[in-house]
Amino acid sequence: MWNWGRHHLRLRGGLIAALDVGSSKVCCIVAQVQSSGAFEVLGIGHQLSSGVKSGVVIDMEEVITSIVNAVHTAEKMAGLTIREAIVNVNGIHLKSVNFAVEMKVAGHAIDDGDIRRILTQAKFGREDQVYQSLHTVPTGYALDGAKGIRDPRGMFGDRLWVSIHSLLGKSGPIHNLSTCVARSHLEVAGLVASPYASGLACLVDDEMELGVILIDMGGSTTSFAVFHEGQLRHTECIPIGGGHVTMDIARCFSTTLTNAERLKTLYGSALPSAADDREMINVPLVGEGRGEGTNQMPRSALVSVIKPRVEETFEFVRDRIRQTGVDSVVGRRVVLTGGASQLAGVREVASMILGKNIRLGKPIHLGSSDVGHDPSFSTCAGLLSYGKAEHNAYLDTLPQTNSKRVMIKIGSLLRQIW
Repeated sequence: MWNWGRHHLRLRGGLIAALDVGSSKVCCIVAQVQSSGAFEVLGIGHQLSSGVKSGVVIDMEEVITSIVNAVHTAEKMAGLTIREAIVNVNGIHLKSVNFAVEMKVAGHAIDDGDIRRILTQAKFGREDQVYQSLHTVPTGYALDGAKGIRDPRGMFGDRLWVSIHSLLGKSGPIHNLSTCVARSHLEVAGLVASPYASGLACLVDDEMELGVILIDMGGSTTSFAVFHEGQLRHTECIPIGGGHVTMDIARCFSTTLTNAERLKTLYGSALPSAADDREMINVPLVGEGRGEGTNQMPRSALVSVIKPRVEETFEFVRDRIRQTGVDSVVGRRVVLTGGASQLAGVREVASMILGKNIRLGKPIHLGSSDVGHDPSFSTCAGLLSYGKAEHNAYLDTLPQTNSKRVMIKIGSLLRQIW
């Protein structure tokens, strides 16, 4: 699975740092790419996030503080100082655009120059002052009407056609995030959309090839990415996440957000059970001292608050999938990841509403590391995978490298253009 961004990423000593700035937590992972291609996690730091809402920075000072603390913890564990990091981008401002470009090639054999010209034509035809391109992926070529061509170079024809998927983000929120990272004394080595990064972390090659929807359930957003034929095809983000469930519990039972999160984690479920009415839960009341004011309620009352919000989340996702027309190409496979996906019953509710086969996705490239078993670290793990892929693409452009991947040279051209 390859993505073509703005430039090659060259790792120094095989070291790579990933920075996930989310609405509920800020996470930094420092890893080293081994000669085998596996990651060795050297340092991990994570802090409660302040100043981010629905994936967008709303308080720069709070965000800077969270970033600095998370990075410092990771650096201390790793025993080194990082100068740059790959950073995630999330929020409802993300926008997927699919378009096609056609060009006359005058019947000669197609070469790199033709590919460069048609991709340049695609770029200037989609320039936008409001949005910034995050990922641009050629999804297929056609020559004189013959579709399904992956590498047209060397072929003869009169008209070359390329279909392109471009994932955009609004320039304002991206600039604010980049400014926070810069003021934390870090350079942005790359910007990656969160659902795309989570897909790189959790999906296997066969899923990407056959068609799959990756749903990343975060603190204040739920985003999804569609993969088909090994490529990213669509991405969206809705402003509902696990934090909304916590807020519902706090409001309904007059308790603090901290206690509401604890209740959700220890006793919460999106599915009712026969024993819920018999199991009683103590709920500390907001404003009361420790042990002075509590309320008892059956577990069924907690489930009755959680279930509608979880159902609403997947109904939003289902409706957007249908409206965008991608349901027909992804089959029946859905992978859930993100911190909110760990709530009991979420997988079953997703299966009922989406009508698809569901599995819980965890980072699959971090070996025995603790973060390799936690879906809440999927985005950060995916940033590492993205960095390694970009570094490998850099190596493939060196003269002594004999690449066996036919799309690498085309990816190199895209990096030069975008």
